[in-house]
Order: sequence, then structure tokens, then C-alpha cells
Amino acid sequence: MNRLYRRRNARFYESVLFSLPFQLMAGLLLLVCLPAALAWGVHFWSHPTDATIARNTVTTAGIAFVAATLALHHLRKYPGAQVVAYIVPTTTVIFMAAGAWLLFTRAPYSRPVLFGAWGLSLLWFFADYFTSIRFRQLRFAVVPFGSARDLEDSYQMEVLTIDQPELGGESFDGIVADLSSDDLNASWEKFLARCTLQGIPVYHVKQIQESITGQVRIRHMAENEFGSLLPSPLYQFVKRLLDISAVLVTLPVTLPVMLLTALAIRLDSPGPALFVQTRVGQGNREFRIYKFRSMRTDAEVAGAQLAQTGDNRITRVGRFIRKTRLDEFPQFFNVLLGDMSIIGPRPEQRPFVAHFEDEIPFYSYRHVVKPGITGWAQVMQGYASDTDDTRIKLQYDLYYIKHFSLWLDMLIVFKTIRTVLTGHGAK
Repeated sequence: MNRLYRRRNARFYESVLFSLPFQLMAGLLLLVCLPAALAWGVHFWSHPTDATIARNTVTTAGIAFVAATLALHHLRKYPGAQVVAYIVPTTTVIFMAAGAWLLFTRAPYSRPVLFGAWGLSLLWFFADYFTSIRFRQLRFAVVPFGSARDLEDSYQMEVLTIDQPELGGESFDGIVADLSSDDLNASWEKFLARCTLQGIPVYHVKQIQESITGQVRIRHMAENEFGSLLPSPLYQFVKRLLDISAVLVTLPVTLPVMLLTALAIRLDSPGPALFVQTRVGQGNREFRIYKFRSMRTDAEVAGAQLAQTGDNRITRVGRFIRKTRLDEFPQFFNVLLGDMSIIGPRPEQRPFVAHFEDEIPFYSYRHVVKPGITGWAQVMQGYASDTDDTRIKLQYDLYYIKHFSLWLDMLIVFKTIRTVLTGHGAK
């Protein structure tokens, strides 16, 4: 009885308290309007002396809160997204951008009220996260045929295999089935149709596996899936504008870092600080990539080789700049030239591309988007040192292409910052 009561409570919290409309409406009232009411009174919108300040502040804080809510809501969908780690940076960056806009436009506003809205928003998002740990785990019914039988519980969801085409009064967030299985007979197909008509989502097992692993499996990929892997042309254009803006805005900080890095490389080992190499980019076209040299000058006299763990070709400074990703900073110039994006699949040398195209099906599909300085495969797996690692890396790349969006790029940026600070995934 207690278990059933908890599940009913969980459905209530999930459907009402954790719903996006409730989050937005309640948050705007408590986190934006409350600080304004404390500062100017209940009728702050028409305050006799500070109406303009109140309206500017409340409107900007409201937009910032909505943007932060939507960002965290979308980040939660991706595997490996520990949202609690991104609450402070996401909320802070968005509110700082809002404050910068007010300064740029010279619009009058109240700093204490805007700061209060930021602080209350942080508390709100943390409370939402820790409450969701108890109530938000998804629950799926699994149809026992095909690869769906291999689905297991995870921290994101609970699965229950059903033996008969009925739910027995149980409440589920969705039904998972291997829709390509030949074992699905007429009774099970009718069951899935009834669930759909009752508003219970029916998922192909591959969708769930992708959402858990962050990978798109490449075995037996059907032709229609290639259509789903076409990135949005609109977002590609928007992303190009964001790339250029990000490089130019951060150049006053990155340029001195690059100069110090180049000096350290020259003092550490003989040879140039910059390393130039031909790589394969979007559309299978070659371009010249710029990196800080992290290996000895004779590192590839015997031909191109993939980086290995503990590679003895790497210099002392090279090991540090690889771990912190400082060796990738000159690629900001590749971004300005249009050869690369800040985020995308890592570009490889032509000999490796030719080898992997022979060994791995659909490998060349990763060239449908611009290569990146960092990417989903980089933050989830790190460097690939052989064909097997590259096969897994490709699955991450295909997931990125399939879910090509601003929200996934934001998650990659946060994970990259963690990599820079911790050195996770470096070789």
C-alpha cells in the first residue's frame, strides 16, 4: 500500500509540480515578482517614482529566469547530464548576460532586485533538483521481445517487463518495445495501439538506449535513419554566428594565454611552438589545422599514429597542455576561417579517415557537420587510440549529429570546462 501511495504521489509531483508550465508560472511569481514587491510594494509595476526601473528590472529578470529554466529543462534530457553541476554556471551566465544588456542599453534598473532574483532562482533550481531525486525517476513497461528484453534499470529510469498485453492497473511513463521484432503478434500490436490512444507513449527500444548511452548504434542502420541525422540548416547558420562571436569576445583572454603557452613550448623543447597539419573536415574536404606542438618534432617520422595513453612522444609541457586542452587554442583561428566550429566531431588525418572508412560502416557520415575543437565524443569518451575506440567514438558523433542543437552544445561546453579543470579524458 505504501509503495502504491508513493507512486501516486510521484505521478502527482511529476505531472503538476515538475511540469514546465508550473515551474515557469510559480517561478516568475516567487522569484521575480517577490523581490520587486519587497522593494517597491505590491503595485511595483505602476510605482509613482520608480515604475520604469521596476519594469526594466522585472522584465529582464523574468526573461533570464525563463531562459535558465528552459536551458536546465533541456539539459536534463541528455545522458550524463548531472544537472546539479550546471545550475550555478547556467543561471549565473544567463543573469550576467541580462545585466550586461541593461548596461549596454543604459536602461535604469535595480541591482539589488536583479541580484535577489538571481539568488532565489539558484535556490529554486537546487530545490527542484533535490526534490526530483525522490520523485522523478521514470518508470517504463517493457514488452518482452527482441532487444527490449536487454533493457535494465538505471539511475534515470525503472523498467518492468510485462508478460501479458495489459498493464494491470499499474502507472507507467511509457511502453518500450522492439518494434522491429518478428515476435510482436496481433494481440501485442493492439495493446501498443491502445496505449497510444490512452496517451501512454510507446518508444522503440533504440530510442531509450540512445537516451541512456548518448550513442547512436551504427549496426544495421536503416536508410530512413539517415534522414533523422540531417542537422538543421538554420541552427548551422546560427551556430556559425555564435562561433565567430565567442572567439572574438574571448580573444582578449585567450590571446595572452596562447602567447604564454607558445613561450613555454619553445623553452621546453627544440622546434616550433605551432604545429600545422592537414585534416579532413566538413564534406570530406581537407584543411590545415593549427595546434600547439605537444610532441617531439620527430614524433611522426615513421608515419601518422594515434595518440596512446602514456605516449612517450609527448613533451613535459605537451602533457600539461593536452590535459588542459590548451593545445587546441590555436584552432580558434580555424573557427574564424570557417574550417571548424567550436563544437563538433574531432577532425582526423586523411590516412586514418581512409582506414576507418574501410573498417567502420558509415564513418564518413561524421563529416556532415563542421569538425570541432571539442565535441560530444571528446567529453564522453576522450581520445580514441584504436579502431574499437573509434567505433564507439563514431556512435557518440552520430548522437551529436542526430541531436544537433543549442542545448546539447551548452552541455558540451560545461563538460569541456570540467575537462579543462580536471584533465578527464586527456592522453
